Amino acid sequence: MCERLRAARERAGLTQVEAADALSRPQNFVSKCETAERRIDAIELAEFAELYNVAIGALIPPPTGASGASRTRLRRVAEPTRRPTAGKPRS
Repeated sequence: MCERLRAARERAGLTQVEAADALSRPQNFVSKCETAERRIDAIELAEFAELYNVAIGALIPPPTGASGASRTRLRRVAEPTRRPTAGKPRS
């Protein structure tokens, strides 16, 4: 995600200082986000996306191993083969 964040900033034509000023943050905030020294919460990610004029999804890489048809599919859970009969107490 860090590489995508930096690339989006560069495509927007902003320096780290300019991005930080627009976000009302210090320059090292942007730097640490771009180098994974700091976690980014959802609100901050939305702010970066708005500033860089990109969709949030453009900043988030796909899950590891997920690609088209090879995505893991949900497995169905087997239903019980016998159901208790109504009205008959269990012993």
